[in-house]
Amino acid sequence: MKLDSIDWAILAQLQRDAALPIQAIGERVGLSTNPCWRRIKRMEEAGVIARRVALLDPVMAGLPTTVFVAIRTTRHDPEWLKAFADGIASIPEILECHRMAGEVDYLMKIAVRDIAHYDRIYQRLIAAVPGLSDVSSTFSMEAMKATTALPRPA
Repeated sequence: MKLDSIDWAILAQLQRDAALPIQAIGERVGLSTNPCWRRIKRMEEAGVIARRVALLDPVMAGLPTTVFVAIRTTRHDPEWLKAFADGIASIPEILECHRMAGEVDYLMKIAVRDIAHYDRIYQRLIAAVPGLSDVSSTFSMEAMKATTALPRPA
């Protein structure tokens, strides 16, 4: 789907606050309510807008510690991949998991209360997924930048 500058302006508004009334979004991007609503519906139907959610403050939600976990494995067969996907899906504290190119096979972002909480997650992970050859954890000291808003491509 090709997006024009008005579509991107609408997306910028929605990424800042998805609860904005369509009329307010339209006013901010120079459209009346109906054309703005039609563009939003079109982007939803095309999958550009995947979903609308509320973003929680991790500290206020009781999960102030972010852990990045690099995983290496010697197994990549379909059975192992299914076990890995099922194992990480069963742990809600795992916010993201990416299959990587390079020395690390997978990189996870995990939200926990503290180091003891992370240790319990780690134990669940290694019990749920056999064949992990290296699990290295790094704790974030401070989020220098954190956003879910995607920029308009150049």
